[in-house]
Amino acid sequence: MHWRKRLIGGTAGLLLAVALAYGFWPRPLPVDTAVVSRGPLRETIEQEGQTRVRDRFVVAAPVTGRLVRHDWEVGDRVEKGQELLRIDPAASPLLDPRSRARAEARAAQTEAAMDRARAELEAAESQADFAEHSLNRIRRLHQGGKASDAELDQARNRARVADAGLRSARFSVRVAEFERNMARTALERGTDAMRPLVLTAPVSGKILAVQEESRVPVQPGQPLLTIGDTASLEAVMDVLSSDAVRIRAGTAVEFIGWGGEGALEGRVRRVEPAGYTKVSALGVEEQRVDVVADFTSPRAQWRRLGHGYRVDARFILWAAEDALQVPESALFRYKGHWAVFMVAEGEARRREVEVGHRGGLRAQVLAGLQEGQRVIVHPPSKLRPGARVAARGEQGSEYLP
Repeated sequence: MHWRKRLIGGTAGLLLAVALAYGFWPRPLPVDTAVVSRGPLRETIEQEGQTRVRDRFVVAAPVTGRLVRHDWEVGDRVEKGQELLRIDPAASPLLDPRSRARAEARAAQTEAAMDRARAELEAAESQADFAEHSLNRIRRLHQGGKASDAELDQARNRARVADAGLRSARFSVRVAEFERNMARTALERGTDAMRPLVLTAPVSGKILAVQEESRVPVQPGQPLLTIGDTASLEAVMDVLSSDAVRIRAGTAVEFIGWGGEGALEGRVRRVEPAGYTKVSALGVEEQRVDVVADFTSPRAQWRRLGHGYRVDARFILWAAEDALQVPESALFRYKGHWAVFMVAEGEARRREVEVGHRGGLRAQVLAGLQEGQRVIVHPPSKLRPGARVAARGEQGSEYLP
């Protein structure tokens, strides 16, 4: 009987020791993992913006008088030369010598502006012709395998920019011609102060804004109507100056969240050389820069967009179809370098890596990892090299390979 009691006591002690050992034995740390993979990756910058008519013209009162009430509304179509407004001149004496001299100087100034606009038009026509000939030459070389896709894209972008400049130069000529005619009218009014003044449309387009519609007194230079061609839209986005230095003319743009189906394609035409200070919604002062982009998708896809519509722009700074990549959440800084915790034989092993482009949620890996390896995402702060780890739901007996 005595030996039985000793056997039972020894067995109970052994079981207790095993239970204590099991309870205090270090268990694998549960972690989330991801596989190092290859696939498409893009580095982008997203920013909200709005559309605007590229060439807008403000019809202003050239003389002092009273505007005759009109029925124009926003969205109405007008044609070049069509009568827009009438102004009854104010009852005033004829131009005195000083006023006449001022009117003559204004007329001479508009004549000079007209000559300058015509010269700029000739230069724009020459640049457009050169860009078109260059594009045709690069296209032939590309078909023969002697020019790269990048060279062809650059030639196309130069041709688009030159074409946009040509359209703007033509518009500038029409505007200068209109202002010259208004200056001449103001000068001639000095000899017939009571003759009604008729304002005509300087260009064809739609009315974008009506500044005055009632019979009210007007002064020289007071805006009355704004006209523009909604078929010639551009988008302007105010981006942080630190992002603007990474964007250049020709950068591809995707317009998302514009209200229609799918994304619209575009190209950056100009990054403004001057920035400005803007206060964010959180009250922080930021340096912003306007970036102007053209729509390159067919007009039929975005014909329902108008002036001042909201769009979300995604600037594509870099893109690759087969990039080795990991989640950004797997990266951390270690001794001034990027590193990850990779998993091998159930252990966490720290590995320094060389990171290339970063696409927001994923980052390109240039060196340090191979396709198919596993890395730990959101590594816990208590994780150390050599620690035993297991995927969530696998801690215990099954370890990661």
